[in-house]
Amino acid sequence: MAYTAAADSSLPALTVAPPIASLQRALLWSVGASGAIVFIEPSPYEFLTLAAIIIFLATGLRLRLAFIPLLVLLFLVNIGYTIGAANLMDKSEIANWILTSWYLAATVIFFAMVVSEDTAARLDLLRRGLVTGGLIAALAGIAGYFNLVPGGYDLLTLYERARGTFKDPNVLGAFLVLPMLFALQSVVSDRFGKSFRSAIAFGIMSLAILLAFSRAAWGQLAMTSAFMLTLMVLTSQSRAQRSRIIAMALGAAVIVALLLVVLLSLDSIADMFRQRASFDQSYDEGRFGRFGRHILGAQMALDLPFGIGPLQFTKFFPEDTHNSYLNAFMSGGWISGICYPALVLITVILGFRHVFIRVPWQRTYLAIFAAFLGTVGESFIIDTDHWRHFWMMLGAMWGMFAAAHQYVATHRPVAAPESAE
Repeated sequence: MAYTAAADSSLPALTVAPPIASLQRALLWSVGASGAIVFIEPSPYEFLTLAAIIIFLATGLRLRLAFIPLLVLLFLVNIGYTIGAANLMDKSEIANWILTSWYLAATVIFFAMVVSEDTAARLDLLRRGLVTGGLIAALAGIAGYFNLVPGGYDLLTLYERARGTFKDPNVLGAFLVLPMLFALQSVVSDRFGKSFRSAIAFGIMSLAILLAFSRAAWGQLAMTSAFMLTLMVLTSQSRAQRSRIIAMALGAAVIVALLLVVLLSLDSIADMFRQRASFDQSYDEGRFGRFGRHILGAQMALDLPFGIGPLQFTKFFPEDTHNSYLNAFMSGGWISGICYPALVLITVILGFRHVFIRVPWQRTYLAIFAAFLGTVGESFIIDTDHWRHFWMMLGAMWGMFAAAHQYVATHRPVAAPESAE
């Protein structure tokens, strides 16, 4: 048997002039980093993503057939939202919500097309940018919590919890999960120098996610880390590599536990930790608590084929849905309520099918898939509809699906020609 193999480990990108290629790389890194700064709207992420879309489209992007299901589902989800908001468009906040939803859907297609070409290199740029953004957000949150900068406590904290460069501590915690998974991968698998630097980055972000006091983020980090490390062990190609991942993971867990013990010796942190770690939260309980609203909202959804429109749930209940799947039904009726979960479920199924496909970017894939799966789970208890990093991960996942299919087809073994008799 003979194998057809390309010299480059990633898929070929369209040929562009060196200055444009440098600009594309800079924009991809910047898009990843700017995802951490969303306390203002429109945020730097919106402007940089729009600039990246324009630059990449100007040099050529391919809409692959593999993206048609993604495109159709995103279109239907937003059609449902638009129909649900038809009689509310005179309100600026509703119009902005609809525009944001359409824009984020467009970014999904953009990331899918970008990542499907020159996959390993472009994922590396996004990864580096996301880790940088995670450190920026984490340092801002830590500085605010400990009041290390003048006026920082009021600006960078909320309800005595670190929020950093985000509007809400819960979103800060959720955003940090993917950069922390990238850092953890480096800690357990890279050479000492890079592993040590990544350990410092992981420690900084660990402190920030603790000070955000987000139960969902704590749970998501624990579960996604365990899931990702398990997949890394299962997909490792040598016993030595598997042994190192397990040993380093156990060591990292011990260090994090010791750090937690030290921090909990501070009364202010210990008191907030006990308060937030409790499952006995007033806003979760009762008929109109978080989970009570889920049941009542689901009953409403069955009787409202066009929903009630975006941002209208609080007119019927004390708080928002805090459930993205229920919010899809409420905001966009049955169209969005069916298509949004379908989009998520299809992506998750495809995600599991691609776990064991040997591609040069497999390590990055495992981190993004783990973080995406964690966000999908968190979507049952919080509104993730407009989280920029969620839609970035969704687009990147589909881009990697297409790239993996092309990579396997290119590197598929072919029979050697028979010699003439």
